[in-house]
Amino acid sequence: MLQIVDVSARYGKTQVLWDVDLVVNQGEIVALVGSNGSGKTTLLKAICGLLPLSSGRVEFLGRRIDGLPPHAVVDQGISQVPEGGRLFPDMSVRENLEMGAYPSQAWGRRKETLEKVFQVFPILKERQRQLAKTLSGGERQMLAMGRALMSGPRLCLLDEPSYGLAPLLIAEVFRIVRGLRDAGVTVLLIEQNVKHTLETADRAYVLESGRVSLEGKCCDLLQTDYVRKAYLGL
Repeated sequence: MLQIVDVSARYGKTQVLWDVDLVVNQGEIVALVGSNGSGKTTLLKAICGLLPLSSGRVEFLGRRIDGLPPHAVVDQGISQVPEGGRLFPDMSVRENLEMGAYPSQAWGRRKETLEKVFQVFPILKERQRQLAKTLSGGERQMLAMGRALMSGPRLCLLDEPSYGLAPLLIAEVFRIVRGLRDAGVTVLLIEQNVKHTLETADRAYVLESGRVSLEGKCCDLLQTDYVRKAYLGL
């Protein structure tokens, strides 16, 4: 579904990504793990058209999308949940969700999609008239994920969905991530919580200093000495 080939990217004169290769197949949860500053969020920006590539290409469903503006990438069927959610705090829960249906092909079916989102996140239906800024941390994260689903994506990019949440809520977030896959949405997941991530995803890539250093099935990576020492503290 998604193929990243020899992608390099920079901020001004500072290069952040070097020749990154990554593949996400339809129906998978693929994790991208690494320390802060390793380039994970930069790669998502490159996929979404928020950062131009220095070299390489990004293909979605066999079609190149690098060079497209962000709204055109969304129209192709990709949505992103940025780190921290980036909600509209002074808008209601329902208004935030409807903003996710802004692409023209999603707007006409927004009522139907809204009901599906409420099935995934029942608490949002209860809170739909509340302002987003009044929600708890877990509810805000659910709202950010629900907004991303409103565009009817085939691929969802999640950037640190458990950031700042209590342990019980973190477990709920990963349950929801698995639910997205069950609902037919392919997921590329960035997470600092490596243990939960590798237990949830199908495959993973380890990104270090802007380069892919390791990749494979999560069950295999969990057994490697490197991952156990560097990321699990074992």
